[in-house]
Order: sequence, then structure tokens, then C-alpha cells
Amino acid sequence: MKEKLLELHKNSYVPISNFPVSACVVMKDGKKFYGVNVEDASTRAGTCAERNAIYAAITAGYTKGDFKEVNVMVSSGEIGAPCFVCRQMISELFEEDCIIRCYSTKGDYKEDTVKELCPYPFGEDDLK
Repeated sequence: MKEKLLELHKNSYVPISNFPVSACVVMKDGKKFYGVNVEDASTRAGTCAERNAIYAAITAGYTKGDFKEVNVMVSSGEIGAPCFVCRQMISELFEEDCIIRCYSTKGDYKEDTVKELCPYPFGEDDLK
């Protein structure tokens, strides 16, 4: 997985931050969807790698509960984690025992469950 994530960094579009991020979501049936971060001059219109991968799975017909794990790699050489916007999306679509694996470009990684990374999720029940 780490080699694929590192390879995907070259596909990131990061003219402002020069900070590539790549992600892969793995579905319960084993299918994988990939994403990279894409930014623009306004910075607000860009999208994170994690959400791009999740959106690709949704576009392919997968739904809430079909997700198994998230793998993400930032380009800093250190282990990074999904931003809070991505954590919101993850907490809504993934079960709380699903794995979030965060890699460094050196190959080190840290593994957490959704529950550990998102201990106080905001979800559909909070809107009632």
C-alpha cells in the first residue's frame, strides 16, 4: 500500500502548498478507490485526497457501511492524519471499528479505528 500511495503523490495538484497527499479507501468486498488532494488559487475550492477517494467509491455505487479502511500518506516524511472535514465524512460513512492507517513517506504508519480518531462524531442523530 505504501508504494502505491507514494506513487500517487505525483498526481496531486498542489500549486500553492506543494504538499501532496494520497489516499486509498478499501471496501468490504476488497475493491480499492484512490484519491489525491487537488487545490486551487482560492484554496477553499480544493478537495482532500481522502474525500476524493471516498467520493470515487460513492460514485461507483458504494454506500454507508460498505467501507472497510482508509489509508492516507502526506508528503512531509512524518505521519499525518486526515483533517477534520475528512474525519467528519469518515465518521458518517465508516463503522466505528474500521481502520484508518496513516503513513509517512518513509513507510512508517500509525493505525487507529474511526472511534479512536473521531471520538465525538456529529451525525444524523444530532440533526433530529
